[in-house]
Amino acid sequence: MTAEATDPAQERLRRWRLVLGGESADGTGCALSGRDAAMDGALTALYGRKDGRSQGGRDRSAGLGASAPTVARWLGDIRSYFPSSVVQVMQRDAIDRLGLATLLLEPEMLEAVEADVHLVGTLLSLNKAMPETTKETARTVVRKVVEDLEKRLATRTRATLTGALDRSARINRPRHHDIDWNRTIAANLKHYLPEYRTIVPERLVGYGRANRSTKKEVILCIDQSGSMAASVVYASVFGAVLASMRTISTRLVVFDTAVVDLTDQLDDPVDVLFGTQLGGGTDINRALAYCQSQITRPAETVVVLISDLYEGGIRNEMLKRVSAMKGAGVQFVTLLALSDEGAPAYDREHAAALAALGAPAFACTPDLFPEVMAAAIEKRPLPIPDAA
Repeated sequence: MTAEATDPAQERLRRWRLVLGGESADGTGCALSGRDAAMDGALTALYGRKDGRSQGGRDRSAGLGASAPTVARWLGDIRSYFPSSVVQVMQRDAIDRLGLATLLLEPEMLEAVEADVHLVGTLLSLNKAMPETTKETARTVVRKVVEDLEKRLATRTRATLTGALDRSARINRPRHHDIDWNRTIAANLKHYLPEYRTIVPERLVGYGRANRSTKKEVILCIDQSGSMAASVVYASVFGAVLASMRTISTRLVVFDTAVVDLTDQLDDPVDVLFGTQLGGGTDINRALAYCQSQITRPAETVVVLISDLYEGGIRNEMLKRVSAMKGAGVQFVTLLALSDEGAPAYDREHAAALAALGAPAFACTPDLFPEVMAAAIEKRPLPIPDAA
């Protein structure tokens, strides 16, 4: 490697040149060649101005246009030049800035993209317009993302919620065959008698017969308006994970102005996702009315509303339903988003009204969701992020 290639000042100029774009130098005095020139071409195709002129006023001839072969080649180029996280951002920008969503209806395009949660959201929004020749490829892309998410989230979710269920069901006067000896020993270590080398178990810890049956009922109520796409994806994965736990009875409900119960599809979150229809209006009151009608054991039920709270239905009725459910003993959780992106735009008046009812609304990352559910199951304060 040459001295010039490792010179910090020259490296800074090279990076600025890639950021600024333009023709040979764009004021930096740094010309690009080889791989750098190719990277610059890929960036220019996406971020060059639509009128064909660069930030510095020079002409730019590159662009993606609306040609599937051209876009497919560009997708291949950026995957060879940039890391996966950057590729996903560039794909998102290409869809938003250049209106390339319709090209995703072509199988060869889907095979070229880097799949992530946002791409899944875009595919779901195009689901009704998708030709039959593309649907199988789209399902394959969605399944890959879902399986990756399950690998990341399932083990920790099950472990966290199993612990919460155990603690919520713990009893201190168990029958002999219901004694949890590990926890009993841990709880009585201070009663160890050295001379006898034994522990006197003054307090027994165990679980009642409810441990063998369903302990909690969880209803996930998901707003499927377009802005909630990532939340719908994550909620569907979590719904499948919860449904796999025999001690939790899980129901998954999606809504816009209509309400659809997708509980019978929870064994396959891909089926759940393709059963949604992103976009449309919002009627939270109608969705909560349906959820309320499904509650049989209020004191053992957790309702999770995932919505930006822009209500198109009857606001006062919505708040009355939440108040009634909480009054009956239901643990009510309001999430403005279930994604890594923080809170979207949301109705602050409705959020404040829910907080006044004891159901504060906040955005939740997928990594925090198991802790939120564990707190709801144990009926303790929710771990609300400071930024909320």
